[in-house]
Amino acid sequence: MKRWLLPALLLTGLVAAWQIAASTEALADLLGLEPFVVPSPVEIAESMWQNRELLAENAWVTLREVLLGFGCAVAVGLVFAVALHLSETLRLAFYPVLVASQTIPIVAIAPILVIWFGYGITPKLWIIALICFFPVTVNTLDGLRSVDPEATKMMRTLDASRPQILWRVEMPTALPYFFSGARIAAAIAVIAALFAELAGGEAGLGVLIRQDTAVLETARAFAAIALLSVIAIALYALLALVERRVVTWR
Repeated sequence: MKRWLLPALLLTGLVAAWQIAASTEALADLLGLEPFVVPSPVEIAESMWQNRELLAENAWVTLREVLLGFGCAVAVGLVFAVALHLSETLRLAFYPVLVASQTIPIVAIAPILVIWFGYGITPKLWIIALICFFPVTVNTLDGLRSVDPEATKMMRTLDASRPQILWRVEMPTALPYFFSGARIAAAIAVIAALFAELAGGEAGLGVLIRQDTAVLETARAFAAIALLSVIAIALYALLALVERRVVTWR
């Protein structure tokens, strides 16, 4: 109970303070802005309800991009981590490249991917997958390499094959690490989708935010941001639930 009560109280307090500061125009005065561009939580909620169909339509586009891109990153990242674990040659060759790839600013190459692949869903999936791939791969690889050597030695004395050791010892040990990386990827997948849609897109919450900020429709822009947060939290919570069901020995 305390685990949920304290964050809920903190969030309620922050929203209440925001409401008071915005409704009294104190926040607008502090920022040196016109009051209509600094909406209160109540105004954001009203905008969300009034534009619910438009927001829902664009939220579905973003959600589909997030789920597909995240799914591709998880599948490829898991396979890649196992391959690097099984082959020292591949690990020595690819791991430094994998780490170096994170120095490339995805925000900068996002417009290039849009030019290459157009304004459809393909460049969005590439961007989301590229950002989510790293935490899944690295965490899973760390989990595979954290196996107790004595457990591996025992399996060998029982005449277990390499695939049996991988499946019965290494993969169960790596599962908590995998889910940890997947949860991180889930949180940043929504940010990646936003980058992708801002770089170029015809629909989605990122496109809606770009359009709304251009015409100073800040209440609806905040409503779209709130929906992005809801998507990220829901995906994170779903993965946490699956982890509790799967990793029962933790």
